Amino acid sequence: MSLEVGARAEVKRSYTEDDMRGFAQLAGNGAEVPVSVPGPLIGGLFSYLLGVELPGRGTNYLKQSLEFLAPAPVGETLTASVTITRLRPEKHLVDLETVCEAEDGTRICQGRALVYVEDVGKD
Repeated sequence: MSLEVGARAEVKRSYTEDDMRGFAQLAGNGAEVPVSVPGPLIGGLFSYLLGVELPGRGTNYLKQSLEFLAPAPVGETLTASVTITRLRPEKHLVDLETVCEAEDGTRICQGRALVYVEDVGKD
């Protein structure tokens, strides 16, 4: 995928009740099964996108901020996306907007990511 301002990648994922039980066990919460998708699972969608899709392989996380706006329903397909908002080739930096939405378009969370990419390239 081309590294240019406006380039976008997305992934769709739904989490089941079984996923929530598994998360609760891994998190050490015992029987406390989340009623909505926890933030770390949503954050993981952005990690996947940044490391695999855009910018992709060789990407190093520097900063991320997320603002959670609504609960993410279990069993509903979520769409997470990253969009390049700024390129700084001289510093090998890429700024991105991060957004996660529910099926009905409700914005679950939004934020920013700053990543280091060795081959940002110059125009």
